[in-house]
Amino acid sequence: MATNLKLFLSSQPPPHGHHRRAGATILSHHHLPIPVSNTTTYTLQSFRSSNYNYSKNRRRRYRVCNNALDVQSKDVSDFEATAIAGRDRLLKVPTEKIRNFSIIAHIDHGKSTLADKLLQVTGTVQTREMKEQFLDNMDLERERGITIKLQAARMRFVHKGEPYCLNLIDTPGHVDFSYEVSRSLAACEGALLVVDASQGVEAQTLANVYLALENNLEVIPVLNKIDLPGAEPSRVVQEIEEVIGLDCSDAIYCSAKEGIGINEILNAIVQKVPPPPDSAGRPLRALIFDSYYDAYRGVIVYFRVIDGTVKKGDRIFFMTSGKDYFADEIGVLSPNQQQVDELYAGEVGYMSASIRSVADARVGDTITHYSRKAEQSLPGYKEATPMVFCGLFPVDADQFPDLRDALEKLQLNDAALKYEPETSSAMGFGFRCGFLGLLHMEIVQERLEREYNLTLITTAPSVVYKVHCVSGEIVECSNPSALPEQGKRKSIEEPMVKIEMLTPKDYIGSLMELSQDRRGEFKGMKFITENRASLTYEMPLAEMVGDFFDQLKSRSKGYASMEYSFIGYKESDLIKLDVLINGDGVEPLSTIVHKDKAYSVGRALTQKLKELIPRQMFKVPIQACIGTKVIASESLSAIRKDVLAKCYGGDISRKKKLLKKQAAGKKRMKAIGKVDVPQEAFMAVLKLEKEVL
Repeated sequence: MATNLKLFLSSQPPPHGHHRRAGATILSHHHLPIPVSNTTTYTLQSFRSSNYNYSKNRRRRYRVCNNALDVQSKDVSDFEATAIAGRDRLLKVPTEKIRNFSIIAHIDHGKSTLADKLLQVTGTVQTREMKEQFLDNMDLERERGITIKLQAARMRFVHKGEPYCLNLIDTPGHVDFSYEVSRSLAACEGALLVVDASQGVEAQTLANVYLALENNLEVIPVLNKIDLPGAEPSRVVQEIEEVIGLDCSDAIYCSAKEGIGINEILNAIVQKVPPPPDSAGRPLRALIFDSYYDAYRGVIVYFRVIDGTVKKGDRIFFMTSGKDYFADEIGVLSPNQQQVDELYAGEVGYMSASIRSVADARVGDTITHYSRKAEQSLPGYKEATPMVFCGLFPVDADQFPDLRDALEKLQLNDAALKYEPETSSAMGFGFRCGFLGLLHMEIVQERLEREYNLTLITTAPSVVYKVHCVSGEIVECSNPSALPEQGKRKSIEEPMVKIEMLTPKDYIGSLMELSQDRRGEFKGMKFITENRASLTYEMPLAEMVGDFFDQLKSRSKGYASMEYSFIGYKESDLIKLDVLINGDGVEPLSTIVHKDKAYSVGRALTQKLKELIPRQMFKVPIQACIGTKVIASESLSAIRKDVLAKCYGGDISRKKKLLKKQAAGKKRMKAIGKVDVPQEAFMAVLKLEKEVL
């Protein structure tokens, strides 16, 4: 049996009496008995039978190690041992050596950069394969520089000579994707709270911490970007302790970009995050926390095994949908899909079971064995409540079935998306879709157009109103066309949100002015630190779904942040604003607005329509009305043919006769004529509504 010489680092003296210079390391097979999948294995026989002399090969290997040592630090052997162990991340470890954790933070505080560095340091991703935002696999995420989808990755880390399995779930930071964060946290036992050492505690930092504490997670505070010139770690530590109430005596100071403090973070995860309970002997229960549709393999589900074990080929049963399938392929995400034969309690993985129907495997469902079913399903997730609604219509009516299929598949990957069919007289068949916020709406539209090759028209965002009718009935209405007539309704209630804005003290005045303009009701202000304040307002959601966030960033020069939560419904003085073109109502252009803003919105709509609608052979009035009362009006002058061109003089009565005949024709034309509003006009007016409302 030939002796295997594997590429491992060692501090032992060289064999066969060879000498080396101080500080050099050699390659030996005696240390770190961990198989290395990507390492070339040489044998003594192959060396001797090669064209090169054996001793020359050995000297060359020593020379390579010496050169490598010139650029590595003193603890290079530990680092390399970790990287080598990371390549064997598919090897099983006992349940007490598993750590499931998530990374939570405000947007742009460095979550994805930290996740990249953890993957690199643990050897999960090779340096040559590394790229920025490695886990963000959508083009849209890279273009905007934000995380949209949660991503899971399995890592292997050696701590004090013992290998540990670390399951990381990277989460989005924007408030619109908080549902992704809550699902991630339900599959973990711990969380890294990343705070920018220069920006400090921001609105979404607080929201994410409260989500983690609700799930009883161990929260480890991490101060990122300490290498920046403007970093103030001591101030931020004080902020975290005062605002959030977390003990920061053991807070980790790091720079994900420079690689500072990464090993300390990994050690803290192993030491502080509790292992999952060892319940492999119980009947299988696995929680689906994410899924997507693959054109070739069907629905792929991501799950966390809570109890029991699941093997390749097992017949599995979805407890909510009542469907059963055979597990054709199971594996782990590391970060790409890697097949394994078995997953047990505490592990995170994926499964392909040739699931063709997207309704059979929903997020929050429980997977169990068909032959040994669990008695009770897992609690799952709280249903997401849409906050913003808009209509999605295909430009080409033939694409309606494709849009329906695309929404079904996208809902599988984005559980917060809700939709129902809708018909519009102007735009045909489409869907009324519900989103968690404006950014969520933009992202869904972009994904539908990019991933499913659809061309869509989006109506102005709106919210759900509660209409109290005279008969005592309560009607929920998200579309102005569905609003009961004025005589039948008693009152209208609109959704209210509580907004918390964190801002430097210099911008308090401008943000208060912005909130007052949007019908906000001041609830309180407190200074978090000497230079930062928290403003709390209650505001109608309809006022916030426009450009409120853009205005907030603009007025505070990008320094302010906000977080909002739904608090209930409140009666308000709302009216339906109709648009009439040549006396005919155009339903798609109707909006529900507050009485105080009706005139300004009506004036803006009529002026814009005058620019966009092509002139006709007759005069066209464009009116904005509340019921029968016209509050704003514009008119398109008629295109007038020169009927007097053929008259080269002659009596005036001849000219009058021709003009009178033309006027009578135009009058008749106006009575029976119909004005076609072009698609571009609808698009421009919808854009205007988004800006004005």
